[in-house]
Amino acid sequence: MTTPENQQDAQFEANYEAFIAGVRQSGQVWGLCDENDEWALCPSALYEETDVVPFWSEEAAAKAHCIDEWSHYQPRAISLDEFLGDWLPGMHEDDVLVGPNWDDELEGLEVEPADIAAELDENWDAQDAEGDDGKQ
Repeated sequence: MTTPENQQDAQFEANYEAFIAGVRQSGQVWGLCDENDEWALCPSALYEETDVVPFWSEEAAAKAHCIDEWSHYQPRAISLDEFLGDWLPGMHEDDVLVGPNWDDELEGLEVEPADIAAELDENWDAQDAEGDDGKQ
């Protein structure tokens, strides 16, 4: 029997899979940043004293969250190389989680940066090995 909680979990998982696929395809992630270079973050729903930085695989999805108390933010792209090389290691050191493709209610999975890095590295390397990215 499918319960609303199971449906929500399935949607969160689908959002995560779409995030990985979208980032792999575009080579970038989108976060929300203000004019002072402060990035949007949320308190974790699962862990006390832990923050989550939401990221999206598409600019339009990120921009949709620039309303109400987040109206001062603008979407900003981060290259996959910078995300893997700088952002995720720094977030891991700071005990900050990733919120991949969170929904309109700012809900979704809260993922360890190392898990995101492993997933993206695995997919990115597979794409590069196949030669499908069009780069030389």
